[in-house]
Amino acid sequence: MGELTGKTVIVTGASKGIGAATASAMVAAGANVIAHYGADRSGAEAATGGHAHLIQADFRDMAAVDAFWTEAAEFASGQIDVLVNNAGIMRQTGGIQDPVEEWDKVWTEAIAVNVTAPARLLRHAVRSWLEAEVHGAIIGIGSWVSTRGTANPGAIAYAASKAAISAATKTVARNYAAQGILAYVIAPGVVRTQMSVDSAAKTGGEAAVTATLPMGEWVPPSDIAETAVFLASGRARHLTGATIDLNGAAYIR
Repeated sequence: MGELTGKTVIVTGASKGIGAATASAMVAAGANVIAHYGADRSGAEAATGGHAHLIQADFRDMAAVDAFWTEAAEFASGQIDVLVNNAGIMRQTGGIQDPVEEWDKVWTEAIAVNVTAPARLLRHAVRSWLEAEVHGAIIGIGSWVSTRGTANPGAIAYAASKAAISAATKTVARNYAAQGILAYVIAPGVVRTQMSVDSAAKTGGEAAVTATLPMGEWVPPSDIAETAVFLASGRARHLTGATIDLNGAAYIR
């Protein structure tokens, strides 16, 4: 039996990258996984090997976010133990030097998908745990850009949005620890995902980015996934409120 047997875990953005790796690792650890996807159902199916309940939702639409939570809660008979807030977008335009129309479009989308949607799910989760008087955990997938800024000028909205949802997650940790509700932020550096490849293309290319990393390699998504499994297990309760850096010593604070 896995260390998460009997736990129900929601993983958002489970069709690719960190989300796919995390959903896969949660399944392997024995969790009952509810996997969110936006458009790529086949990606979520491949990540979970058919061993998860898949729910589609467009996180730009808060009504869809609410409907997602309702369906997830009904499927789990109200027993959701862990919420992994992973889904996010990072557009490569919308920076200070781009047209204001592009700026407005990108910022509106980034705030909706990266802040308002995960905050809404966080709210649903915490309220459900308080009402049922049970414990639960929020695991937010953040980014090192939320504290160091980003070298990609087009990703300014992404950096700001990641900082906002990280602050919201830490606020949950500070205010609900006494009720057994835990909250963590995992802050990866350069991860081997398509999102990072696209970003590297804007900052000198993959080789140039790799040259700045002490380990000379990008973080594999599996490192973030295994850390999320560990946190979901409840074996590090007093890490609640922590931001866990996973960047291969590229950013030490």
